[in-house]
Order: sequence, then C-alpha cells, then structure tokens
Amino acid sequence: MYQNVFSDYLVKLQEANVHWWKNFEANKDVLSSPVNKALRDVNFDDTSKLLEQAANQPQAMLKLQTQWWEKQLEIWQDVFFNPTQNGIVEAEKGDKRFSDDAWDADVVSNFIKQSYLLFSKTYLDTIESIEGLDDKTKERLMFFSRQTINALSPSNFIATNPELRKLTIEQNGANLLAGLEQLKEDVESSAEILKIRMTNKKAFRVGEDIATTAGDVVYRNDLFELIQYKPLTEKVNATPLLIVPPYINKYYILDLRAKNSMVKWLLEQGHSVFMMSWRNPGYAQRNVEFGDYITEGVVKAVGAIEDITGQEQINAAGYCIGGTVLACTVAYYAAKRMKKRIQSATFFTTLLDFAQPGDIGVYINDPIISAVEIQNSMRGYMDGRMMNVTFSLLRENSLYWNYYVEHYLKGNNPVDFDLLYWNSDGTNLSAPTSNFMLREFYLNNKLVQDKGVKVGGVWIDLSKITIPTYFISTKEDHIALWEGTYNGALKVGGKPTFILGESGHIAGIVNHPDKNKYGYWVNDKLVEDSHDWLSKAAHNKGSWWTHWDQWLAQFNPAEKVAPYSQGSEQNPVITAAPGDYVKIVLPVDQSEA
Repeated sequence: MYQNVFSDYLVKLQEANVHWWKNFEANKDVLSSPVNKALRDVNFDDTSKLLEQAANQPQAMLKLQTQWWEKQLEIWQDVFFNPTQNGIVEAEKGDKRFSDDAWDADVVSNFIKQSYLLFSKTYLDTIESIEGLDDKTKERLMFFSRQTINALSPSNFIATNPELRKLTIEQNGANLLAGLEQLKEDVESSAEILKIRMTNKKAFRVGEDIATTAGDVVYRNDLFELIQYKPLTEKVNATPLLIVPPYINKYYILDLRAKNSMVKWLLEQGHSVFMMSWRNPGYAQRNVEFGDYITEGVVKAVGAIEDITGQEQINAAGYCIGGTVLACTVAYYAAKRMKKRIQSATFFTTLLDFAQPGDIGVYINDPIISAVEIQNSMRGYMDGRMMNVTFSLLRENSLYWNYYVEHYLKGNNPVDFDLLYWNSDGTNLSAPTSNFMLREFYLNNKLVQDKGVKVGGVWIDLSKITIPTYFISTKEDHIALWEGTYNGALKVGGKPTFILGESGHIAGIVNHPDKNKYGYWVNDKLVEDSHDWLSKAAHNKGSWWTHWDQWLAQFNPAEKVAPYSQGSEQNPVITAAPGDYVKIVLPVDQSEA
C-alpha cells in the first residue's frame, strides 16, 4: 500500500515540476531577471555592510554568541533531562505554527522547535544590535532575513513537523497526493512566484454570491465603470456619495455580502451611493498614466453623477490608493479654479505623505524600483499576481506559509471565505502608473513637495484642499501605517478630522456596526506628533461607520428627497451591477484586455 502511495506521489510531484518549469520557461524572458537580480544585488550589498560592521564589534558579537550557546544548552537540558512545563523558548503570541500538542509531546520535535525559535530570535537580535547600519539597510536586512528564516521553519517540512508525520501515516499519504493536485493547479495560475490559494476559487461568483447589492452601470469608459446603486429607503439624502476604491484591487471589498457590505449599510442610512469599478488593465492599457485616473477617472465620474442627480456638489470617499487619487482630484479642481464639485472628502487608510509607507518600504530603493520599471515596461503592466504574493509575504507566516502547509502538505481543501476570495481576485496595474507610484510617491515622496506632481497641466498642492476632510486609519495596518496617514492628514488645508480604528487595513475598515467588533479613537485636536495625538484620544466602542455617518450628515440638507432615477438621458443604464470590468480576472489576455 505504502509503495503504491509513494509511487503515485512521485508521479504527481514530477507532474507538478513539469508544470512549474513550463510556466517558468514561458515567462522567464519577461518575468525573471531584472527584479530578481536587483533583489540579489541589494541583499548582497546589505549583507556586506552587516558583516563589515559586525567585524568592527567583536565583543558585542561574542556576547550574543555566548548567550545563544548558553540558551541552547538550557534547551538541551530542559528537553532531555529536566523538562519544564513551558520550555525554555516559546513561540511569540499569535504564532500558530507550533500550536499542535505533538510539538511538546515528542522530545526530538520539542528540541527542534525550541532550537529553531532560539536561532530565529538570536539572528534577528544580532542584526538589530549592530551599530553603524542606517535604518533602511537594517529594515531590509531584518525583513529578508525573516523571510528566509520563516521559509526554513521546521513546521514547513514533513520530516520535522510531528503533526504532518502523524497525519501522513494515518492517511497513508493521501494528504500529500491531494496537496500535489492543488499545487499543480496553483503553479498553472501563478506568475514568477508561487501564488498559494487562500480560499476555494469556485465558492463565490461575483454578482451572485458577493457584490450583490442591486444597482446599474450608468457610465463606462476605457478606465472604469460607474455603478449607481438602487435606493433602500423611501427618501434619500440629497447629496450623492461617490466611493473611489483602490485601482490595485476589485471594488467589492466594500460590498462582499449583505452582512458586511458597507454599500448596503450606507443605502440603509439613506445615502445615494455611486461606486467606481476600475478596469483590470492588460497590455492594451499599457499607456494609462496615474493622471488619467484623475482626469479620465474621478473627474468623469463626478460629471456623470452631477448629470444624473442634478446636484452640483457631491460627497466623496476614497480607499487606500483610491484616496490618494481622490485627494489629487480635489487639488486638481482647486488648481484649475473650478467650482467646488466635491464638498467633503473621506480617506480610508490613505497615504498622502509616503515617508512612512509601512512594511512595503523594504522594497523601496532605487535599484529595486529601477528593475521593476524595466520589468513593467517589458510587459506593459505590473502583474497583479506578483503584487498579491508581495503583499502576502509582508505577513508570511499568516498569509503564505500557513496555506502552504494547510493545502499542500495536509491536503485540506481551502475554506470558503469571501474576504480571502476578494484578496485573491487581484488586478494588474499599467506600467506607467505603477512606475510613477513607486518612484514619485514611495521613493521620492513627491506628493507632499512643492511642485512635485503635475496632473492635467497643473501642479497638485495638497494645502489647497480646503474642503472638510475625514481620515480613518487603523492601528494595526501594515500596508498604510497609521502614523504615515496621520502625517498626510496634516498636509491638507482646512480642518481635517482624524479617526483611528482598531484592527488592520481591511478588517478595521470593513467593520459593520451590527458586529460590534472593533472600536475607534477620536481626538479633535490634531498635533504634530501622532503618538501624542493618540495618548490624548478618547476610545469609543462600536464601528467608526456610525461616527462617519454623523459627520457626513452636516453636508446633507436636512430635508431628504425622492430617490434619483437610475441613469439619465445622457448617461443611460448600460448593464446591471456589478458590471463587466470587475469580472476580468487574472491573467489578462494581452490582446483582449
């Protein structure tokens, strides 16, 4: 029996290898060398600096090595001679890799686990303790060392994971065969780096299981579709609300299912909601620039809404980079001396000042960005699958390796989870837009500089944004650090309101009031130091949605009006929501995108 299972396993492993190499060979000229070479070169330079500084600090290095050796001996004595209840070295809180009882019950596995954890901590502590390294170099060394250390975790291998060994024996290797089937499918749908599935790809259908709030597409150009949602109240707020989602994700994170849909909740509060659904670009959109998302994006959406509703002003909200686009649009209107078409702007986890970009900052340096620019220009766009893996690796243990173990080694079927489905439903980014964002925003932080960014022939000046603004960020956000978003709020004119929610980039924003899960901090007085602001902020229970709705109320006439018709003569209904653009999935055919 075992011989047959082993034989089947080898066959499937060979099939997976064949699929991997076919996939790599088909794309290697476009996908492989520039960024990989840049990463190798940067890591080599950083490591050289580390070794050079370490050689100049022999006493500090000797102390760390001695401490490691002493601790290692304690682990040996504890495991084999005098075991304690908790062990000498324990995993950090939230680290679920070693949660199975087998790691402690088996002596050898216990020793391997504690030795690994000790080595991991010692290695990272060594980098942290070395003086003479600049902050950026140390940050990169810590990040890429952590990636390597966690990739080599004993939890990722059958031979050193007691839970996997037991499972494989009990199932006669069936778990490995099932895992290889999933691996083969994932290899076929991956780009340069393996994109591990997080959820069942067939569990949800856009427009049927998720993104189901009723509405119509009332405007479309080559860049986006505009969805007008159908009202859920007899009377509605006179001032319409436009939501600008990030163009590096599908819009329906704000309309997953009824129980957590922000769109549905806003409709229930009487808002007239419009949503932009960005096109998933391919080679055909290779010339789309960042400025187009303003002049051909938000500006066109605002014009269509004004035509449909007859209102001369709207409220607008932007999520993540969608908020950045919204801010640039408001500043664009100001520079053009146009009438105030957006009367209030809300920014969800939005960076305007990119000096503190979050964990993505480890990739922000000239050699890597130059390589990405070359790679993007060769392809015509940044592959959304690569972006997906890059963001997953910012939290590698919880967003990458856990799924590797769960699906490929345990052979478990992916769960049906709407949020993970959305997370895996990525989009590309046109080469000019990607290159501009990485270099001018993330690397050079041009958006907060005088005459740093020009759009439509005018300079973008954030201080010219004098309309009321509302910033909501989240305390555990690793994509847009709240300290960075706070600094951006200080750059706009007028009197901004800043709110800090609990949880992270997604869960902290998609926080339906009915769940009563995460609270938020409020402090009306903005000061220069973000942590000083937080120390004096008042914590509130419940969702920030209700606070935002109350804030928006001041920009709506007290008297509500009859719902607006769906579309207009100039902007008639094109098709039912969710539209067509949201259904374009990766990879995008270059000839049809």
